[in-house]
Amino acid sequence: MCPPTSPFAAKRKLATRMIARAIAANCLCLKTQRSARALARRFDAVFRPFGLTNGQLSLMMALNGPQPPTITRLTEFLAMDRTSPTAMLKPLERRGLVTVCAGEHDRRARYLTIKPEGATLNSALPVWRETHAALDHALRTVVAARLRSDLVVLSASQQPTGGPRTSS
Repeated sequence: MCPPTSPFAAKRKLATRMIARAIAANCLCLKTQRSARALARRFDAVFRPFGLTNGQLSLMMALNGPQPPTITRLTEFLAMDRTSPTAMLKPLERRGLVTVCAGEHDRRARYLTIKPEGATLNSALPVWRETHAALDHALRTVVAARLRSDLVVLSASQQPTGGPRTSS
């Protein structure tokens, strides 16, 4: 059996619930994370027939440039720590969709390329376009364009502002 609560504990519990509600209603980080997870689930579902996750498709798109990127450049582009894309690459390598090779001048550098078998990317592109068109329609195209623009601004402002300020 739980011990009886004091009036002070009841007030503290109420204050905690009020804070939690305020955070749930106003926290940009929470709302962005929830939205990102919902979008990830949506894109994971449409890419499942291709044997890809949305993260793997994004990674492969980033490799689809004129020059093979290094893992370091890839992690910067995707705004990830080094271990995340490395873990995402392993199943793609096993399937023969991408290759990782050492650099000519610096053997420590790892360059990433899509192999011809990586044409899965081309097959998934129409589904990616259809899914984005549906999202644009649901959000209204102007709102979707503004959201993309605002997300770029948020991504560019990665510098933390620091903790709470205290007066001395």
